[in-house]
Amino acid sequence: MAAVASNEFVAMICESLARLGDVRARRMFGGYGISCDGVPFALVAFDTLFFRTDETNRPAYESLGLQPFRPFADRPDPRPMVMPYHTPPDSVFDDPEEMLAWARPALEAALRARAKKPPASAGRRRKAGAGS
Repeated sequence: MAAVASNEFVAMICESLARLGDVRARRMFGGYGISCDGVPFALVAFDTLFFRTDETNRPAYESLGLQPFRPFADRPDPRPMVMPYHTPPDSVFDDPEEMLAWARPALEAALRARAKKPPASAGRRRKAGAGS
């Protein structure tokens, strides 16, 4: 079941993706992060949907000339930051099956990225003398 988001566009996206699993949207950095069963795989920024990409699914986006997420594109920086997310084709908003066809590989990319991360430490160690 999709969680209800306060932004109508985000709520519509969550509803469209509900067949993937427990889809939820959370506000973050002026936009929304979208997760499925606790795995972040999409985001909405500047009223634009972006799906997670990696070396496996990125070529499909690039072959259509779809743009990556550049969070600070308005800043004069010789090396703009590019995040591993791309816009899907506009047609995903007209066809629920196409939305899912782009979302599934994005979720798989997010799962692959999660598997590559080292496990979190068992707990934070306090510095010697801290709190004493």
